[in-house]
Amino acid sequence: MIAKIMNGFDRVVAACQRYDFIALLGIRLYLLPVIYVGAHSKVVGFSAAVAWFGAPASEGGLGLPFPVAFAFLAAATEVLGLLCIALGLFTRVMAIPMMVLMSAASAMVHLPRGWLAIADKSMESSQRLAGFLSWLAENFPGRYNYITELGDPVILNNGIEFAATYFIMLLVLFFYGGGRYISADYWLRRHLAK
Repeated sequence: MIAKIMNGFDRVVAACQRYDFIALLGIRLYLLPVIYVGAHSKVVGFSAAVAWFGAPASEGGLGLPFPVAFAFLAAATEVLGLLCIALGLFTRVMAIPMMVLMSAASAMVHLPRGWLAIADKSMESSQRLAGFLSWLAENFPGRYNYITELGDPVILNNGIEFAATYFIMLLVLFFYGGGRYISADYWLRRHLAK
């Protein structure tokens, strides 16, 4: 009985594998706005990125040597990564520098803040927000309602959680590529195989 159920399940999974490209396309589409935000902020605010890369940690910076070079490399990697992942072109190759960049960002920016991307209710920043919201509700109920009507405000902890998630998604793209049918890699390989 169990063997029949497992065999039936295996047949269903095998039939579904024709559509496995949807998962890889989904990962690529999910990563695009994430990569875009980083690339856009570094390209448009290049001088601010250079200043942040070079400023000492005591001033909120990363304290990196050669901040212009590192800011350029980070911006170029994100812009190229954005284009390649959007098109599914050289997806596996492009995943490597994107993972390196994500690892560096994780280690320098996110890891010191712990795991959580959003501060939980026990963190001091969340408690301060809760105190502010209580004050707002008592003194300016209209403003409080305006701020909270679409959901509870949260404090960004900027931990490693999101960066680790993006790294894992890039790792999947490294191992499996951009997917079939809706990636330039697929069509390029088909063309070269002729």
